[in-house]
Amino acid sequence: MPEKQVFAAGLDAGSRTTRLVVCAFEKGRLRFLGSAAVESQGWVKGRIADQRAVTDCIVAALREAETVSGVSVGSVVAGIGGLAVRGHNAHGALELGYLREVDQSHVNRVLDHASRVQMQDDRMLLHLFPQDFVADGHAGYRDPRKMLAAQLEVNVHLITASEQEHTALVGAINQAHLLVEETVFEALAACYAAVLPEERRQGIAVVDIGAHSTEMAAYYGDGMYLASTAPICGDHFTADLAQALRVSFDEAETVKVDFGGALAKSCQANTWVELPTPDNRERRETTCAFVNQVLEARCEDLFRFVHSELVRVGMEHALLGGVFLTGAAARLPDLCDVAARVLQCQTRYGLAVGIEDWPDALNDPEWCVAAGLAMYSAKLKAQAERQRATAGWLGKILK
Repeated sequence: MPEKQVFAAGLDAGSRTTRLVVCAFEKGRLRFLGSAAVESQGWVKGRIADQRAVTDCIVAALREAETVSGVSVGSVVAGIGGLAVRGHNAHGALELGYLREVDQSHVNRVLDHASRVQMQDDRMLLHLFPQDFVADGHAGYRDPRKMLAAQLEVNVHLITASEQEHTALVGAINQAHLLVEETVFEALAACYAAVLPEERRQGIAVVDIGAHSTEMAAYYGDGMYLASTAPICGDHFTADLAQALRVSFDEAETVKVDFGGALAKSCQANTWVELPTPDNRERRETTCAFVNQVLEARCEDLFRFVHSELVRVGMEHALLGGVFLTGAAARLPDLCDVAARVLQCQTRYGLAVGIEDWPDALNDPEWCVAAGLAMYSAKLKAQAERQRATAGWLGKILK
């Protein structure tokens, strides 16, 4: 009997563009089948304002992706980000009663204790990441199982989300007749796609710069130490240009895309840019250096905020693996140079790795989140398959 095909799909329902990646999960490997990108509607300042419009965009992306891939998609892993998501550290402790061997049940209980933090109204737990375990006062253990201890503690990083925003997103996806396997913080998904496990252990940060939100995540060793949202995003770059050049937002976006860069010194002093003007108005020009000077100032603001967040968790000197920039707004030329200068570490663009037949056309930071979400879906299906296999063998033994 031929093996049943398993599909993994990642949905990045962004406020500017809705992206969907569909892959086949075969023998532990992920193979690209198709993708789609449609303009998003129904979002205002990174929040869902019209759920029906968001659903229509998801349906359009789904139909296009199914046509390209030739398969039917029934479920997705969805990304969530923006100001609705926050991260903070927490601590849990468990008294074992007497000196005994730590097993999985003890690990589960101490993690459960760590997750029971007092949260504000409208907050829900999205992810819990263990950082290290403490056995009888001795810290630094990644896996405490089989150790002898009378007390077990754990330090964790919790990521929480607005329950209202989460419900609105899941509802929009469900109305598109899709099952949501899991919702994942977007910076985590970008990290999952672009950063190898050995790079995470060296200490890395991922900064996912979108049109209406910027999310970041930082790893050291095997633990996550920072999940945060920056108040600066791609639209701020455009709004600064609109104000400085006295043009409309859409016209400033055109100037940014066609002529903009993150370094003023990269332009020749005599390079001029003709500004868009309505009919019957006098022609206006500005220098390319001035355009880049405006953008560079805002880029520095963004990475100074990133640096302050790294300082807050003591990781400003711990990024031996560097910083990875993802998201559509990360495509601004010379952005890596500004990030490297402000953060004082190597910086590169984050591109999806580990998916067979990944098209060259999608080797772009803006596809990193969608790719990571599809990879996360494959991970969930692999775990479910292992659980089914274990249950099957156990059933045969107990029969």
